[in-house]
Amino acid sequence: MSAFASIKQGLVEATNHAKGARGGVVEYRPRVVDVAGLRRRLGLTQDQFAARFGFSVATLRHWERGDRKPRGAALVLLNVSDRNPKAVLEALAG
Repeated sequence: MSAFASIKQGLVEATNHAKGARGGVVEYRPRVVDVAGLRRRLGLTQDQFAARFGFSVATLRHWERGDRKPRGAALVLLNVSDRNPKAVLEALAG
């Protein structure tokens, strides 16, 4: 498939998805994570958790209070950390 045809197909799929069509697009919606619970299970302070995962302490506090919700890549990282914390901590230790 040519680059143009591939781009065109992607645009058609995106447009159809935006209009509510079900076919052609797989959408992943990460589940909500109890950030404070995860941090406590890992035995980390807010400062340690924020530093380890690359979040600001202020952002972490907002998540833990429920003022804001993690989104995007942060939510994906938190989901992976929640399901397999050992693997994530090992990967981040390097």
